Amino acid sequence: MEFLQPVLSGFAFVLHPAHFPFLFIGVAGGIAVGALPGLTGSVGIILLLPFLFYVDSSTALVMMCGMFCGSIYGGSISAILISTPGTPSAAATVLDGYPMAQKGEAGKAIGVATIASAAGGIISTFCLMFIAPQLAGFALEFGPEEYFALMVFGLTIIASVSGKSLTKGLIAGVFGLMIGVVGIDPIVGYARYSFDIPSLMTGFPLLPVLIGLFAISQVFVQLEKVHKAGGETAPVLGNLLPTAREMLGLVKVIIPSSLIGTLIGVIPGTGGAIASFLAYNEAKRFSKHPERFGTGCIEGVAAPEAANNGTTGGAMVPLLTLGIPGDVVTAVMLGALMLIGVRPGPLLFTETPEIINAVYAGLLMANVLILLLGFVSVRLFPMILKVPAATLFPLVMALCFIGSFSLSNSSYDMTIALIFGIIGYFMQKHGFPAAPVVLGVILGPIAEDVLGRALITAYGDWTTLLRSPIAIFFYVISVTSVAYSMRRAPGSPTD
Repeated sequence: MEFLQPVLSGFAFVLHPAHFPFLFIGVAGGIAVGALPGLTGSVGIILLLPFLFYVDSSTALVMMCGMFCGSIYGGSISAILISTPGTPSAAATVLDGYPMAQKGEAGKAIGVATIASAAGGIISTFCLMFIAPQLAGFALEFGPEEYFALMVFGLTIIASVSGKSLTKGLIAGVFGLMIGVVGIDPIVGYARYSFDIPSLMTGFPLLPVLIGLFAISQVFVQLEKVHKAGGETAPVLGNLLPTAREMLGLVKVIIPSSLIGTLIGVIPGTGGAIASFLAYNEAKRFSKHPERFGTGCIEGVAAPEAANNGTTGGAMVPLLTLGIPGDVVTAVMLGALMLIGVRPGPLLFTETPEIINAVYAGLLMANVLILLLGFVSVRLFPMILKVPAATLFPLVMALCFIGSFSLSNSSYDMTIALIFGIIGYFMQKHGFPAAPVVLGVILGPIAEDVLGRALITAYGDWTTLLRSPIAIFFYVISVTSVAYSMRRAPGSPTD
């Protein structure tokens, strides 16, 4: 029973009346954000950021976990009701979810998605609890050379999150690195690219940059299509629960799909969209009735939903143990953690185990809340989708500016958020992804810092970077990761 003590202490923290409301708000807000097409989990976490400064680190992380899990599940609601996935992770859910809604079984489709999402999230959290401490213990052996190699590997994730164009992703990544070098040099103390502007001496503030790139730019894009939003005809919900026989059949789909999602989530740069389509394909391959997939089959809803929520626990493994984000949402979470003074890595497990225990309990409770809120509020989901975009997005814009201002009560931060919002808008219009910019801004300065420390301790000998077997391992998988991404890129010979 001794090994359960840390988890029980995590539950005691999460269920405390002073902390549980934050988890509840995170999950409920995440479901609403995920259900609204145009808003994603990363936008939801950005909107939470101004409030996270006023709570302790454990509560902030638990709230972000609730937003992460809730938004992944929420994407299935619009996918089922109006054939528009709220998040990329729910794209595969459309294939059978919307046909079920057309047949008058929207309620059962949402019920199956709710059960599968909660089960996938819980299974992946147990995998996180088993894998993360082992990996963190191994990472304690890392020195500056190994950390620099790890940051190089982290930066190669840019190739995986570049979307349709690898070239544009790399350009965006270089842009992020250029933003990261503005300010005081961490080694020699000279100002770089500040142009004698005092505000730039400390570099670009991360919070306004994130708010601009992810939230304000998204508002600009969505306001362009405001006339297309709302007005959807509410589908017939019908029964919510599958029959006992159907549930027994779903167990055979949910468990392997959850494990697929967890495995995909552990691999940096993948994400829920890949996991959901892979799980859907495997469920169809091993089904006794593959011809039913695509026509409104409950297994076709359960497989992608179990898999995409399965990535939540998996993506937290590299984020918490190595400080490497697993996908776009965890990349934003990494930035949020840095802002509230939490640096992910192996020391997090030894120096502040109470934060890790709170994350374990928070993820488990978040998925329980998804199960409860999903069934209790299913009748409200069609109403959420009817919120006029002309009302919603100006409200989001106002929250963005309030959040930027709250960082240091400065109009300068609001200006930075607006500038990066305009930059992000034009990046979206021309197909440049924002996630590589964030990776460059966050990982670039860390890589520069550990590189400087490695060279100082080695008296400037660059060969020190190639002497560690662990560092060489990371260089090898970095090259492999880039080669794989280039092979998958549209227009490649194998595409």
